[in-house]
Amino acid sequence: MSFKYVLCLCLFSFLSLNAQSVIKSPDGKLKVSLFVSNGQPFYSISYNEKTFLENSPLGLKTNIEDFTTGLALKTNSVQNKIDENYQLPNIKNSNVHYEANEAVFSFTKENKAAIDLIFRVSNNNAAFKYKVYPQKESRSCVVEAEASGFLLPEGTTTFLCPQSKPMTGFARTMPSYETSYTLDEPMGKNGIGEGYTFPCLFKVNNNGWVLISETGVDSGYCASRLIGQEKGLYTIGFPMAGENNGNGTTAPGIPLIGETPWRTITVGETLNPIVETTIPFDLVKPKYQASKEYKYTKGSWSWIIKMDNNTTFPVQKQYIDFSASMGYETILVDALWDTQIGKDKIAELAQYGVEKGVGLYLWYNSNGYWNDAPQGPRGMMDNSIIRRKEMAWLKEIGIKGIKVDFFGGDKQVTMKLYEDILNDANDFGLMVIFHGCTLPRGWERMYPNYASSEAVLASENLHFGQASCDKEAMNASIHPFIRNTVGSMDFGGSALNKFYNSDNTPNKGSKRMTSDVFALATAVLFQSGVQHFALAPNNLTDAPDWAVKFMKEVPTTWDEVRFLEGYPGKYVVLARRKGTKWYIAGINAQKETLSSKLKLPMMVSDASLTCYFDDEKLNGKVKTVHLKKNKEIEIKIPPNGGILILN
Repeated sequence: MSFKYVLCLCLFSFLSLNAQSVIKSPDGKLKVSLFVSNGQPFYSISYNEKTFLENSPLGLKTNIEDFTTGLALKTNSVQNKIDENYQLPNIKNSNVHYEANEAVFSFTKENKAAIDLIFRVSNNNAAFKYKVYPQKESRSCVVEAEASGFLLPEGTTTFLCPQSKPMTGFARTMPSYETSYTLDEPMGKNGIGEGYTFPCLFKVNNNGWVLISETGVDSGYCASRLIGQEKGLYTIGFPMAGENNGNGTTAPGIPLIGETPWRTITVGETLNPIVETTIPFDLVKPKYQASKEYKYTKGSWSWIIKMDNNTTFPVQKQYIDFSASMGYETILVDALWDTQIGKDKIAELAQYGVEKGVGLYLWYNSNGYWNDAPQGPRGMMDNSIIRRKEMAWLKEIGIKGIKVDFFGGDKQVTMKLYEDILNDANDFGLMVIFHGCTLPRGWERMYPNYASSEAVLASENLHFGQASCDKEAMNASIHPFIRNTVGSMDFGGSALNKFYNSDNTPNKGSKRMTSDVFALATAVLFQSGVQHFALAPNNLTDAPDWAVKFMKEVPTTWDEVRFLEGYPGKYVVLARRKGTKWYIAGINAQKETLSSKLKLPMMVSDASLTCYFDDEKLNGKVKTVHLKKNKEIEIKIPPNGGILILN
């Protein structure tokens, strides 16, 4: 269908509104208005009486009925108040109080139940999903397309990650959410022709910000993307036909009565609600019980510095010793361990780790028919019989978790594979990290043994090319506002080597352009319950003592986050709390030194604070400072530098 007529509906829409078709947030500031025009539903969103989404289309097309036309809204909607508390140690806030108003708008077609539109509106967040009812004798359907759209006001600028072409990149493993962001660009584009990966950030002129994403995606649906249309409209797009080597349908199938995932919209006059939102987790529930109490840990991994050739028994044993000396609980043994170490020696390595108090994560190729990646182990995670047999062996030798790589698709069949791996791993007490993968969509709460996902241009690119090192600060200052604000991000960073090579020697491999304080700051800025840092055993002697000490002590789980200052792609300063201790972390990607008077309302006046900072030559130093009575502190961060302030 064409969406060009949407802007013409403004006057008509307001004539159609009534008290039953408006839902507000608990604080009354965020308002969602729903109306029907020519049998199709539309909605708009305002905050403090400012428009953030104009009249945007809704509806589904299925193989049993078209729910974008001929719909009639029932007179009375069902209104509910949501008031929940939950605890989740591996997201940005460990204790969440979720309050929202819910409205269920029921639609008929030809006087028969058709679909419900379910809206949840909390302070600064709106979300919606569809419930589809049986039609005649049909008790299942294929959702061929969604009309669901987001119409941004004219003048809005975009901060987006283009979706890659399918079956491209290394060994035809894309899409894997690893393309470069475009920043502060005008609307009217569609990436490289395939739309944009979630989450998607927009700056609505001087009114504020909108973050659009989705949550609750599991084996019952596909993952989606945003497709750029004309005149500020973005619509939901299903996976590309070529994903997964062309196998699997692009359109999800659902049983009837059935529901879709949630589409989420976070709105803020500032970036605070964007960075601090918990909406991806508020809307979902655990899908199964944890088979044991899982531990969120930090560890080391050799591959990021030493690459494939060093996935050997002696090097991995050295890294066990290194993790033990750092007080870390794990190491990650990356690709090719099956041929370069072997199962018998892996079992020996795991036992050595037990003696040192260090557990192992093992890497696996997701495999199957969807990529050409040659690294092993292959042919295990794609087959339930082989997978469960392998996981039983992993449990037997005491492995803590697995890292599964190279998925390259968002189709429903791939979402089922993610869920099956997680569910089977839980049976054997294993945690799971995904790489070369899709965005996690509420998975921290849905799957109790889920650890983290890559879904970003991560640390490996710093090893692979100098261009990535040159842009490290810029990319790092994007992620707290977009990718990392909706889910755990397995970046694998915080390198203290000056050079990405085994010996940390000059003129060999790419050179790190950022400071040591910058590296420490990203350990706080990048949120992931499980972290494997890009540290190396040589750092015990060639890195500053204060840097090593900090990396020994930095937490990987947090109790609270507060955004303080920043702008995507330029700089960011935020605060994370662990217990009673606050960590203020900042980095600067601009060409000029950042000078700011930072307000720290969470601190006590005249408190004694430890400050890690850089001079203009990026030499890191540590000093003690006292917070002024007005709880203000002056900071300076040079280009490619960082700052850390601890109470």
